[in-house]
Amino acid sequence: MNELIHWLENHLLACPYKSMFGISCPGCGMQRSFIALLKGDFVESFLLYPALFPVFFTFLLLILHLKFKLKNGACYIKYSFIVSISTMGVSYIIKLFL
Repeated sequence: MNELIHWLENHLLACPYKSMFGISCPGCGMQRSFIALLKGDFVESFLLYPALFPVFFTFLLLILHLKFKLKNGACYIKYSFIVSISTMGVSYIIKLFL
């Protein structure tokens, strides 16, 4: 696991949006947040990119719904997606003004 984390830290992708326009995109911080999560630092992960947890939850719901055909799975995925996008938007706006 340490080799994977070390490799990821040394191979972070540059944000084309940030390099072209000079401001962060709504996804900036997700890679660093994921690495912090792999290290077990949940607080740092949340502070770097608060939307990572709702996004993971949405993907988990999607996988479970595809595998087990949950009764209201599509509805749960829709609401989870709304929460994820809202979290991305709010955290992006806060990041722009702070």
